[in-house]
Amino acid sequence: MRTTDSAKHLTSFFTEYLIGEKGVSPNTIRSYSESFSLLLNFLDEQVNIKADNLRLEHITRKMVLNFLDWLQDTKKSSNATRNQRLAALRSFCTYMQYEDVKHLEQWQEILSIKVKTHEKRSVNYLSIDGIRLLLAQIPINTKKGRRDLALISLLYDSGARVQELIDLTPASLKLEKPCHVTLFGKGRKKRIVPLQDEQVNLLRSYMEENRLDLSGFNQRPLFFNSCGRKLTNSGISYILNNYINHARIQNPELIPEKISPHTLRHSKAMHLLQAGVNLVYIRDILGHVSIQTTEIYARADSKQKREALESAYVNMIPNDITERSWEKDQELKIWLRNLSK
Repeated sequence: MRTTDSAKHLTSFFTEYLIGEKGVSPNTIRSYSESFSLLLNFLDEQVNIKADNLRLEHITRKMVLNFLDWLQDTKKSSNATRNQRLAALRSFCTYMQYEDVKHLEQWQEILSIKVKTHEKRSVNYLSIDGIRLLLAQIPINTKKGRRDLALISLLYDSGARVQELIDLTPASLKLEKPCHVTLFGKGRKKRIVPLQDEQVNLLRSYMEENRLDLSGFNQRPLFFNSCGRKLTNSGISYILNNYINHARIQNPELIPEKISPHTLRHSKAMHLLQAGVNLVYIRDILGHVSIQTTEIYARADSKQKREALESAYVNMIPNDITERSWEKDQELKIWLRNLSK
């Protein structure tokens, strides 16, 4: 089967541009591939254009607008989800401006499509007492419980994104003073987050118990499942929700209705802010600093970040545990579907 121009460019967009050039996160790849899978479904069902017949000339402003309307009218997508799908298409059109100059006007017309405003949800977070209650639900008399305590406390204390935590290895940790964890965020941007003594003791104990402190083990996943493989996003959500449900039974007022691993990141940011830590430092610690932000604010150096964290630190780890106790597929739909897994 002859490859269409759209299949060729779409494949290059994902493999060469997004992954090779921009180094986007797996979550971005998953979101973009889902967006294009939906576009192919729309073209098949509503326009009668099969994936293997799709050509670049079919991708017009009118078609994209019809696709976005279909998402909201048929799929009942929110404005935020509609904007997310549009972002994937706009990224492709930005790439195509340089790859397909012949259709430059076509790509720019799509890029001119506006996002829809949507109601921004308030930040969902746990109070300090809520974090304490959550951690108190984790049994420290089992090996799995000790792993879960190390995982959840580090997720909160470092303000890491879930994928950042999943990608950690023992080599990511420096447990000698000055202690820190090295995180790689969106676009593989590196940042170093200081660790407090109680968290260090907990991690050291966990690593010793699982032999992760031995030579030759430093590139293994820091947190792993029963098969020794990296935990997944859904796996971490499952672990967290188990303890969240127990905590909610004990005190529903301290546990919001909707909690996800990202809630712990929000919680850390709010606790730092409430403790009077400068917002610039919080952005730096959480890896929120964009190119535009760095033109306005000076990044905090490691010493400043450490002092900011230490001044706001509240120990919530149980004392007894800190003391130790991824050739191209012919079928574009299949390729995109696999890419989103």
